[in-house]
Amino acid sequence: MDVTRLGSLPAAFLAPGTSSFTDFLRQHAPELLPGNRVLNNAGTDLSSLSPHGTTIVAATFQGGVVMAGDRRATMGNMIAQRDIEKVFQADEFSAVGISGSAGIGAEIVRLFQLELEHYEKIEGTVLSLEGKANRLSHMIRGNLGMAMQGLVVVPLFAGYDHGQQAGRIFSYEPTGGRYEEHAFFGVGSGSVFARGALKKLHHSDLDVDGATTVAVQALFDAADDDSATGGPDMQRHIYPIVAVVDENGFRRQPESAVAEVVQGVVAGRNERPDGPRAPLS
Repeated sequence: MDVTRLGSLPAAFLAPGTSSFTDFLRQHAPELLPGNRVLNNAGTDLSSLSPHGTTIVAATFQGGVVMAGDRRATMGNMIAQRDIEKVFQADEFSAVGISGSAGIGAEIVRLFQLELEHYEKIEGTVLSLEGKANRLSHMIRGNLGMAMQGLVVVPLFAGYDHGQQAGRIFSYEPTGGRYEEHAFFGVGSGSVFARGALKKLHHSDLDVDGATTVAVQALFDAADDDSATGGPDMQRHIYPIVAVVDENGFRRQPESAVAEVVQGVVAGRNERPDGPRAPLS
């Protein structure tokens, strides 16, 4: 009997396979992978054709990690979108932010979310935080061909490690290199300015509110010096996205709470345009 007539799944979905959803696609539908698109103008720089997300920052606090991103996407010298989202939940205890080509980045995030969910269903357990970071590294390496044509995606990954009972941060390069960062980090066009602010303001005994304020201050400094990074838009009520991951899992900070932090930062900048002064000791 031809079971395909009865609406059963194709054989590929019924055979025992890998716990990696990315490897499953590579075997049975490689054209669906973000890095396997067929481009007629191979070898051409395509970066100007795609909106780019800019700055993402992450900072640890006692018992977790905060990740925040500005809301601007650019195409060359134009603002492509004022309220793009760049910080996402990866799974229950991790978050991922994207800078670079926004469309490819969003696809990689969705695939990464499926990758983690698929592993949990197949194996009956969750990956360690380091295992999740390694899976994302593998996916970024798969986008290298697109990166060579200007469609670069550089994520920032962070989550809560139950073994260490602490937040951890991982950064990446377009070739798939993965590096663990300590205490804080930033990626994107404004990251050099954001990391300067984080270096100045971050300290080991921050609580979640303090880490949120430090992240917003860092994004403010990035927007102050990098035209591609969007500062808080007080007129349109567009504020950074801030996510927290701790022992209770991932949660996105309510817009009202972020707005309150932003208003405090802006009020302080009216007194000190260059931001708060860091202690000397």
